[in-house]
Amino acid sequence: MLISAFVGLADTLVDDYDVIDVLDRLAGYSVQLLAAESAGILLADAQATLRVVASTNEQTEWMELLQLQADEGPCVECFRAGAPVSVDDLADAIDRWPRFVAALQQRGAYGSVHALPLRLRGQAIGTLNLFHGAPGPLPAADLALGQALADIATIGILQERAIRRGEVLTEQLQAALNSRVIIEQAKGVLAQQGNLSMHVAFDRLRHYARVTTCGSPRWPARSSRPTSPLTY
Repeated sequence: MLISAFVGLADTLVDDYDVIDVLDRLAGYSVQLLAAESAGILLADAQATLRVVASTNEQTEWMELLQLQADEGPCVECFRAGAPVSVDDLADAIDRWPRFVAALQQRGAYGSVHALPLRLRGQAIGTLNLFHGAPGPLPAADLALGQALADIATIGILQERAIRRGEVLTEQLQAALNSRVIIEQAKGVLAQQGNLSMHVAFDRLRHYARVTTCGSPRWPARSSRPTSPLTY
């Protein structure tokens, strides 16, 4: 199972994939490999606002949303610090996160939680959160394994974002190149028809573009048709 989990997550580095599907798989692997009752994942959007993006059951999703609404809890703290946060007994954290723990006690939810950051070079982009029904620590080996799973998923997510940014930049560059070709063609036409140098032709073209874009062009009074840029 351990090998299958790493192979499944590593596939995100070399193949097309859906981010939500990857995070769902990460949550599922975490429950199976780390003896957690459930798992949830928070991911930051472009404004660094955390969102619930994956959970293995409704109870976990409720706990994640509760932390976001209260703006406190182990998962929120893990994201802000960019470091693991382990709470062996949530009942002991009433002073640390009063609203979050009080709500848990009313509902009779989980007894312990271990939050691991999705991070790269110290920058967190989200958290992987492991919930256990009874209080108690998570073995160091399990914490290390959980962090390794989170790290693999993080690399995949950041690579996908980099690819999307690269595609956008490529499209923008191509649009700029296409525009440049049109401008060069227009300069050539003006230079030939007006017996102008390429530099002067470009100045005339640029001036014409400015006055027709930024303000009303000054057409001659005797004609209802616009004059050529050559006359500017």
